[in-house]
Amino acid sequence: IPIKSLIKKTIFEQFCGGESIEDCNKRILELSKFNIGTILDYSVEGKEREDDFNRVEQETIRTIIKAKENNNIPFAVFKISGLGRNYLLEKVSSKKKLSFQEREEYEKIKNRVKKICKTAYDNSVRIFIDAEESWIQNSIDDLAISMMQVFNRDKAIIYNTLQMYRWDRFSYLKQCYADAVNRNYFLGLKIVRGAYMHKERLRAKKNGYTCPIQKDKFNCDKDYNLALTYCINNIDKIAFCIGTHNEYSSILATKLMSKNNISNNDQRIYFSQLLGMSEHISFNLSKQNYNVAKYMPYGPVKDVIPYLIRRAQENTSISGQTGRELSLIIKEKNRRS
Repeated sequence: IPIKSLIKKTIFEQFCGGESIEDCNKRILELSKFNIGTILDYSVEGKEREDDFNRVEQETIRTIIKAKENNNIPFAVFKISGLGRNYLLEKVSSKKKLSFQEREEYEKIKNRVKKICKTAYDNSVRIFIDAEESWIQNSIDDLAISMMQVFNRDKAIIYNTLQMYRWDRFSYLKQCYADAVNRNYFLGLKIVRGAYMHKERLRAKKNGYTCPIQKDKFNCDKDYNLALTYCINNIDKIAFCIGTHNEYSSILATKLMSKNNISNNDQRIYFSQLLGMSEHISFNLSKQNYNVAKYMPYGPVKDVIPYLIRRAQENTSISGQTGRELSLIIKEKNRRS
């Protein structure tokens, strides 16, 4: 069975820009015609070899240079799990003692992260550090904060990501803000609900620890909207991206901006949706002159399968995004008939 070919012609085409930066050019241009930017995401993660980590580092730097040269690309992005072994990130996150070889290996991860962030700073390109599974997130948070302390002195260049499906993230947001104020740097954040819930719950149950996931959708939505409100209320020190496919949260953000006399196209606030999802949100926001950018994953088909699996899981239930969008289409069709 030609699995790769089947994937490439179906969900890969729906959710990815192509296998290379050059493959993405056509869709970048198409989106730009509607005043929608692109965030190129080299979606390779969970590798184990040094040459793979070096390749991700080099490719991420290529996306930064591409963003510098193309005004339609407002951000770059990378995953730290693409630059080092998950096992090591987990060990650092749990504060376990590292062997000499592991300490050397972790220094390489830190050096890769610093090189990417310095390249972004030198080229004045804003860059997201994506959030990942909770058991490796502490190490990611620590690296992101350390990079902000160095490179966000004059404005937000480095952005960390908060997954609000975790019940501890709103308090962590306030902690991050306090650190930014105390150490005098700008806090860059991408606020999302998250994409690892199923995996998180299974692992917590299997290993017998308190699940980091909110007890229900209501609390996740509540914390997400509290985070939006908090960021807008502290906009003088925070620049942030509203990563959401939720209609209510998008509308809430626009109302909060208006209430606080923040212009629609203020560069400190961006809205973002994934390529192939929530087109009605993206296009309606851009039409009203809000800053909007689509996440455009790319890379070899076999390497982006973990990303595609998460999208497939997110879209299979009637309560997922595809179900919501389908219900909106049916509602609009009935209204016009």
